Amino acid sequence: MKTSRYTEAQIIAILRQAEGGVPVSQLCREHGMSDASFYKWRAKYGGMDAS
Repeated sequence: MKTSRYTEAQIIAILRQAEGGVPVSQLCREHGMSDASFYKWRAKYGGMDAS
C-alpha cells in the first residue's frame, strides 16, 4: 500500500489555511497536490484538530 506524502498534521494545517481565506487553487499549486485530494481531505479531516 502506498504511503501518504503528507502527515495528518500537515493536511490539517493546509485545511486551516483554506479556512483562513486562501484560495484552494493556490494552496494546491503551493503544496503540489490536486484539487481532488484537497476535497477528499476536507471530507475526511474537516472537523479534526492536530494532536
